[in-house]
Amino acid sequence: MQEIVLQTNNLTKKYKNFIALDNTTITIHKGDIYGLIGRNGAGKTTLMKTITTLTNKTSGSFSLFGSEEELTESKRRIGCLIESPAFFGNLTAYQNLKYYSIQKGIVGEKQIEKVLKTVDLWKEKNKKFKNFSLGMKQRLGIAFAILDNPDFIILDEPINGLDPIGIKEIRDTLKKLNEEEKITILISSHILSELYLIANHFCFIDKGKIIKDLSKEELDLECSKCIVIKTKDVKKASVVLEKELSATNYKVIDNTEIRLYDELENLAEVNKILLMNGIEIMGIYETGISLEDYFNSLIKDGEK
Repeated sequence: MQEIVLQTNNLTKKYKNFIALDNTTITIHKGDIYGLIGRNGAGKTTLMKTITTLTNKTSGSFSLFGSEEELTESKRRIGCLIESPAFFGNLTAYQNLKYYSIQKGIVGEKQIEKVLKTVDLWKEKNKKFKNFSLGMKQRLGIAFAILDNPDFIILDEPINGLDPIGIKEIRDTLKKLNEEEKITILISSHILSELYLIANHFCFIDKGKIIKDLSKEELDLECSKCIVIKTKDVKKASVVLEKELSATNYKVIDNTEIRLYDELENLAEVNKILLMNGIEIMGIYETGISLEDYFNSLIKDGEK
């Protein structure tokens, strides 16, 4: 069984009459890059602050690495970039990390070299922080988050405000951390198309509530252009699709729905062949939406 890094159960956070988190339940497994998607003010930052104990929960529970009681020990395995660390403008990248390594009790300087190389800032180690681009500042923030060799890092909107080059640099850094350093990542954003390029699991949150939680494969299934076939006999319909249309690129969704990813320009012909072979069709239509449209549709459905 895959190890669970973070488990929340009905986690709730209230500020007087405002509910910032509303019975939030998520599970993050070891090795995940878990994308938390939501509009500004949706509850992303509150969730991250609660599980890092930067703010206290109102009710519910959460566990880190399977432990609820020994959070102090578990927190040592976590790095986070939620509120940007107070880097000193007149100090270099190396000097800033040296300052924080002393605070954290990290002995020696090899770890500073390692993390700067990991985020591709070693060549800029002697450059003052005030002269960094926004993308470089974000990468130095990630270097700070991994200074303790964590197993799990939590990053709040690390690509916010970056240009395309800066976004790619952060994306490459996170893939490297996940694939080479085996670090599990929770990352938030309101830009689904960017998270799609790195995350393998997605959680949509709005007004403090989880409105959808699904894997990348399930997201692809939700968004991909296809012909939806509604029928009471999916088994027989599948046989007909394979025999008469040589179809292989299809999925049986449930006992009444098939999604066909071939023959997208031949809906009428697909319908005709199914009917000729005695398949009772309850509905047949094309579907498929962009990632942004999918996100927006979830928000609208949640507001109804």
